[in-house]
Amino acid sequence: MSQARESAARSVNHGLTLMYWQIGRLIIEDQQQGQQRASYGKALIKNLSTQLVAEYGENFSSRNLQLSRQFYQTFPNVNSVRSQLTWTHYKALVRVEDADKRAFYMAETEKNAWTVRQLERQINSLLYERLLMSQDKESVLTIARSEAKPTQAHQLIKDPMILEFLGLKPQASYYEQDLESAIITHIQEFLLELGNGFSFVARQKRILIDGDEFKIDLVFYNRLLQCFVLLDLKMDKITHQDLGQLQMYVNYYDRAIRESYENPTIGVLLCADKNDAVVRYTLPENNTHLFASKYQLHLPTEQQLMDEIRKELPDEDN
Repeated sequence: MSQARESAARSVNHGLTLMYWQIGRLIIEDQQQGQQRASYGKALIKNLSTQLVAEYGENFSSRNLQLSRQFYQTFPNVNSVRSQLTWTHYKALVRVEDADKRAFYMAETEKNAWTVRQLERQINSLLYERLLMSQDKESVLTIARSEAKPTQAHQLIKDPMILEFLGLKPQASYYEQDLESAIITHIQEFLLELGNGFSFVARQKRILIDGDEFKIDLVFYNRLLQCFVLLDLKMDKITHQDLGQLQMYVNYYDRAIRESYENPTIGVLLCADKNDAVVRYTLPENNTHLFASKYQLHLPTEQQLMDEIRKELPDEDN
């Protein structure tokens, strides 16, 4: 019964989406004679909106008609309009100008059944740009479209991670347990930020090594990579000792916990700040399983992330 209701709801939503697409087509092709930027466009939409609102209601506001026109311009082929996405999803997507970026968010929304709020959060937190910092564009798009599965940790682990949903103020004085508690409270949002395939396993995981007790802050499992992912939280700038401790946790899980069919454990040091050179020289040159990722308690600007991406690119002058 519930499946029938969901199917009916999807059908209604898709019909509504196609209606707005048709309105956009009519505005462009019939009312504007195919001119995408007709000089009378704004007046036309205002007059058309007045007529439609009087007859059919507020769904035909000037803003929605403008979005309908933009919707048609962005998706001129009706076959590219996906039934899994609602009109509200498309209102968020048409604001993404770059075609590759838009294709990424469409594919991820379909694959992960993102709500509109989740989609907008991922767009605003610049998920696409953050993934580009660790891999090339084609890899990002291929994985998003499910044409390939991630096989390496760097394809999933983001740097930085954006944790604005925790509600912690950047200038506030708090401890690692405060950050940990906030993550647990907002575990659904944190799993969304971590990415595809993550599930929560344990908090303050107690391990004994020859009688000495240690506690791993957070333990996750990734079904795509088929491995454990250990998160250690640090409120300050990380040191080589912090990386060494995380390496010990990873070694313990690899030798005492993981099964033969599972892949090597991944360790992520989530920190407030880091010295990339210290990280680079502390870890082995062929390291693929230990990561130091900064967290931010506010949404970055696109320019900030683009500056970070440029730092990762080779110097063309050399």
